[in-house]
Amino acid sequence: MSLPLFEKVAFIGLGLIGSSLARVIIAEKLANQIVASTRSQKTLDDAKALGLIQEGYTNPIDAVQGADLVVLALPVRATQKVLEIIQPYLSEKTIITDVGSTKANVVEAAKAVYGDALPEGFVPGHPIAGSEHTGVHAGKVDLFAHHKVILTPLPSSADWAIQKLIQLWQASKAEVICMDVEKHDEVLAHTSHLPHLMAFNLVEQLANREDNLDIFRYAAGGFRDFSRIAASDPQMWHDIFFANKKAILNAVDGFEKQLAVIRKLIEDENSQALMGLLGHAQAARQHFNHMLANRPLMEKNKVTTQQFTILPGKKNFQGKFSVPGDKSVSHRSIMFGAIAEGTTHVTGFLEGEDALATLQAFRDMGVSIEGPKNGEVTIHGVGMHGLKAPASELYMGNSGTSMRLLSGMLSAQKFDSVMTGDASLTKRPMERIAKPLREMGALLQTTGDHGTPPISITGNQKLKGIHYDLPMASAQVKSGILLAGLWAEGETSVTEPEPTRDHSERMLRAFGYDVKTEGNRISLQGGGKLTATEIQVPSDISSAAFFMVGAAITEGSDVTLEAVGINPTRTGVIEILKQMGADISVENERIAGGEPIADIRIRGSRTLKGIHMPEDQVPLAIDEFPALFIAAACAEGQTVLTGAAELRVKESDRIQVMADGLKIMGIDCTPTDDGIIIEGKGKSGEWDAIFTGGEIESHHDHRIAMSFSMAGLRTSGEIKIVGTETVATSFPTFTELATEAGLAIQVTE
Repeated sequence: MSLPLFEKVAFIGLGLIGSSLARVIIAEKLANQIVASTRSQKTLDDAKALGLIQEGYTNPIDAVQGADLVVLALPVRATQKVLEIIQPYLSEKTIITDVGSTKANVVEAAKAVYGDALPEGFVPGHPIAGSEHTGVHAGKVDLFAHHKVILTPLPSSADWAIQKLIQLWQASKAEVICMDVEKHDEVLAHTSHLPHLMAFNLVEQLANREDNLDIFRYAAGGFRDFSRIAASDPQMWHDIFFANKKAILNAVDGFEKQLAVIRKLIEDENSQALMGLLGHAQAARQHFNHMLANRPLMEKNKVTTQQFTILPGKKNFQGKFSVPGDKSVSHRSIMFGAIAEGTTHVTGFLEGEDALATLQAFRDMGVSIEGPKNGEVTIHGVGMHGLKAPASELYMGNSGTSMRLLSGMLSAQKFDSVMTGDASLTKRPMERIAKPLREMGALLQTTGDHGTPPISITGNQKLKGIHYDLPMASAQVKSGILLAGLWAEGETSVTEPEPTRDHSERMLRAFGYDVKTEGNRISLQGGGKLTATEIQVPSDISSAAFFMVGAAITEGSDVTLEAVGINPTRTGVIEILKQMGADISVENERIAGGEPIADIRIRGSRTLKGIHMPEDQVPLAIDEFPALFIAAACAEGQTVLTGAAELRVKESDRIQVMADGLKIMGIDCTPTDDGIIIEGKGKSGEWDAIFTGGEIESHHDHRIAMSFSMAGLRTSGEIKIVGTETVATSFPTFTELATEAGLAIQVTE
């Protein structure tokens, strides 16, 4: 039996927070003894009757003697007086913490008692949880569950004391964050103290109206939700407002300034600006929720986990589907619309997390954007020189496209900027775009020995056009250089070793910017302008590829994918599947928004054949190879891929991760430096199960997750795919459409 965390815990004060923490300590068996001191004998008697404490004292000296943890669960204004009383009776190894909403005044109170030599066991804390109810009876054992607890360790705080408090609060199922004192008071002034002040003030304002009864009688849910916190303890909030006076007044000043802005917009009936402000606020709320879900403050790069499960059994795969809009085109529509002159309307926009990260970045740089709503976005362009410095770092989520293209754009701006991303993105190489940008005169810094995000960019640099020979085929690097060239002096040109997707060139022309393409050389002159236009985003061929492969490996399938972009720099997946013998046809070809589109029909009518995938198709199918590896496993004979080293530096090492997963499911394959050899298990005319099932680690790579999902169409055992939450970055409706087609995917979180 393990020893408890503490021998004796003494609470000074036993209201909502103190009694809730006592309940946690009892439930988790964290202490041999719990005692408390309050001025109210009734509170002590009630606490004993509830089984929360063994002994209660009105004199705190009696409570703290022999305690190895003292919790100051009392009003912050009383901290100094209590410390003066108990200080002589505490040992050097006693941990002292508090639960107050402000921290600077708690530290000042401790210094008034101890001087600058604060005890090493002193670690201020603040559980961000509460209720409008107070007192020992209001406490709940789950009050802190799924809430944050902020510890503000001081330079004098010992690691052993900090670690014990972290263990204590984690036992309450809280998320523990460490933060310095000043930052805590500043953040809480904006996120807690100001909202409470506003709630009290709004209720007071309405209560003073003659028609107050009608106002409260007919108040809607929003008013009730917002004003609920005005029912909190007035004495406590009175003390907090004075204790954190400076930070709260700064927050009030900022709120008044912003309120004046929105008042002016309404007064002037400035519809566009008001819509932009409201849209930015809504998107920021959603965006920050996503950021926090993927990067908790206590673990910056933690990724939440989701899992797909596909059960064995013969399946049909049928239907007509519209997959989401092309991710590459969606990114660029926002970027180019933002720096264009006039208003750009976009339809078919991909409402996936990668594209939304780009959209949010431009909102953060002052661009008014309406939507997305049902794939429609309206962008009020600010011109080539209208972007504004963001208030904080730009979060790119999982999107390498966003980061590399924006590196080019931001290198040319007057302001400094920092871009960061989630756990996957922070492992991806960025020197490949940083190097040519530095040659143009940009000043940017990647992180660590491997040149990964975050990227810090120093603004106000004069860029000059260069010619750059791409060492590898990369549409992202090409585009980043060309975008920097929009602001550079003279001509900027790029030569690529193999053709890559040309969405940037096509869309720049659609916005009226002259881009020249001569063979593998692309060039433009700096100093021009973009003019707003209408953009129709085609369905994404990379998303369609999973359904193409699914249909090609399933007997009797018949799937049509409508209005798919067939940009000739992206159609490698179609060509490779045709060479493998897939029954695939491209129908109803047309042009939309400058991009060729068509309906793609695939039928499962014959067994695929293993091939040596042609290297000239590699750049044209670079994102589709994980899905093609599933097709190769179902083919008859050997499939060989070479010339695809780029796959090793995508969201994951896609060669190795796919090879590992294929082996788990019974496929013989050999990864190489620049490709893979797959021994297909298909037999002509037979449609039996190919895969044995198993648990696959996707490494939080959306294309890995969706590719192995399609293996579920030919499996004899259950397939579990771990780390599938990033599927939402490119294909938020994947599981719904796959299930509709006949592949039932169970999603668990």
